[in-house]
Amino acid sequence: MEVPKGAAVQAQPSERRTLRWLLGGQIAIAVLLVLIDLGPTLPGLFTGSDAPDLTQPVQPGDQRRLYDPRQPSQPGEGMDPDMPRRLTTAAVTEGEAVGITLRGAIEPGDGARIAAELRATPPAFVVMDSPGGSVSDALMIGRVLRDLGADTRVADGAVCLSACPYMFVGGTVRAVADGGRMGVHQHSFGEATMLPTFLAAEDIQRGQAEVLEHLVTMGVDLRIMGPALATPADEIYILTQAELTDWAVVTQ
Repeated sequence: MEVPKGAAVQAQPSERRTLRWLLGGQIAIAVLLVLIDLGPTLPGLFTGSDAPDLTQPVQPGDQRRLYDPRQPSQPGEGMDPDMPRRLTTAAVTEGEAVGITLRGAIEPGDGARIAAELRATPPAFVVMDSPGGSVSDALMIGRVLRDLGADTRVADGAVCLSACPYMFVGGTVRAVADGGRMGVHQHSFGEATMLPTFLAAEDIQRGQAEVLEHLVTMGVDLRIMGPALATPADEIYILTQAELTDWAVVTQ
């Protein structure tokens, strides 16, 4: 049928239904992306976590503490207000041994930068103080530390939380002072993108698989993944000295 000039062309009912389905699909994708972005904070979004803050002492069975993943360098009460927003290094000596301090949040890109520094001047030991951050960068640093045969330590009053333990376990000889705190929880891997949900899930699974392989390679008991997977991102599970020893997180 010939359409007269100037006449409006109306969409057929089937075309309108198709357009509505397409629009609905786009809205659904947008909602999923928002949920992925909010994922780390959803556990306490409506009710809030009732865990104590990081300043409270830990006892077996009472080990979850508040942790804000949106504040990489200041995730909780009692953190050093001068904690760097990304990893920094400084030389330190102990007798004739020369080591470094590794301090600050772990930002994307820190892995390659710190790895280059470590390889340029291999330290005998590394003293860590980090609230965590990028998992992939922490894994990279941990692997380099193992390659170099460096020891790792968490000093009295220092923290090694979230992704930091994956750096720490790269040490050949590993120690956490009685007044140091090491903690684990759930992680997110990467950022939300315009990917189908099943692909985002695959990214998470690949990330978890990489973490598991790293722990096995470093000789850590996989029982540590129990509290890590059970603790939401807005809390941190502080490991006791017994757990650190039993699960081979520390070697002395």
